[in-house]
Amino acid sequence: MAVAALGVTVAEAEVVNGAQLPDGSRKVGENRYRAPGDYEETLKYYRTVYPAGTFSRKAIVNQPGVKAVHIVNPSGKNFEGLNIYEANEEVRIYIVPAQPAAKPAKKAPEVKPGKKTR
Repeated sequence: MAVAALGVTVAEAEVVNGAQLPDGSRKVGENRYRAPGDYEETLKYYRTVYPAGTFSRKAIVNQPGVKAVHIVNPSGKNFEGLNIYEANEEVRIYIVPAQPAAKPAKKAPEVKPGKKTR
């Protein structure tokens, strides 16, 4: 029964730039959202949505009073990952945008020996 209830919560979640946000998240800036629950609830949600076996995690802040973790999107498609952090008794989610693919450098035209170029 608990799994069915969790499935409903996940299905109702908002998706922004390919990243899933907990139901009830509020936009506070570009790619930035306030999570509805506390830090542990938010991490629990993301363990279900983005399992640690596929989506690696790493701590990103080492400051008193601030907790933060980065979840890597292994495909890099639509978004590079998520930063989830708690500061001042508020939990925020930042969707790290995908970097555009680098365009290959243009190759200079070949000049054959003995040919004149204008």
